[in-house]
Amino acid sequence: MARTLKVAVQMDPIETINIDGDSTFALMLTAQARGHKLWHYEVKHMALREGVAKEGAAREERLMARARPVTVQRVRGSHYAFGPEELIDLGSTDVVLMRQDPPFDMAYITATHLLEHIHPKTLVVNHPVSVRNAPEKLLVTHFPDLMPPTMVTWDVDAILGFRATHKDIVVKPLFGNGGAGVFLIRHDDPNLNALLEMHFARSREPLMIQRYEPSVRQGDKRIILIDGEPAGAINRVPAPGEARSNMHVGGRAEKSTLTARDLEICRRIGPTLKQQGLIFVGIDVIGDYLTEINVTSPTGLQEIGRFDGTDLSGQIWDVIEEKLA
Repeated sequence: MARTLKVAVQMDPIETINIDGDSTFALMLTAQARGHKLWHYEVKHMALREGVAKEGAAREERLMARARPVTVQRVRGSHYAFGPEELIDLGSTDVVLMRQDPPFDMAYITATHLLEHIHPKTLVVNHPVSVRNAPEKLLVTHFPDLMPPTMVTWDVDAILGFRATHKDIVVKPLFGNGGAGVFLIRHDDPNLNALLEMHFARSREPLMIQRYEPSVRQGDKRIILIDGEPAGAINRVPAPGEARSNMHVGGRAEKSTLTARDLEICRRIGPTLKQQGLIFVGIDVIGDYLTEINVTSPTGLQEIGRFDGTDLSGQIWDVIEEKLA
């Protein structure tokens, strides 16, 4: 039996989650069932500060957090209970689950820098340096032959030229999440220039432009990889009149299996994910094309479990416990 672990969960406010779909909640339930002790905190409760130096030793930095011990249960409206708030040294915990949602902005990046002070003595899942270097829509560009035609740019003329070549396109904010700000722009849509003007007036960040894949009408497959190995999948079908398949904008989850092409994609990217310490990853596949590699706060554990009966959160904890053994 694995030893009892002290697990700090860095996430958004727990009272706001959907317990029927939230993957962090599933991970917490499994950890608790295995006897591990849980603490909850938000990013804004972290503080990097000097520690007390031992005699003859240099002073070390300590990453502290105002955290609360927490227990969880699958009861709507009563899914968590907090103990008294305490100041904990995150470097004294065994595991930190970095599970706050994007956007992947400077606040998110700063959190990875802070967590780098305690990893790998404390196992941070996923590896904070790799998360910082692999935001969803950029890691995927290292596998260009697996992707649909794609461009990342600030250049409006380049975007117009891309549409002239590929006709219907999808425009995505590079560091967004959950389908927010994603637009399908048809080849004859007169709104592209206005959309680009609005984005670049508000943001200094580039956009990702991809060729629209009509096969998305049959679904956008989410595949979970655990320590580089494919573990399960669901298909997410867009609602009528909607180009996005994200479930919180009306996408419908369907049971799915892994095709030969899916397995080829996983075989190609899996060693990179494992080498970079990306234990829990969700990739998106439309037709034959890999479109995103999600490493910040992937989802899909509960939906896959309901269709396949697989305990993916248990498999993730198996890997974590093995790494700490």
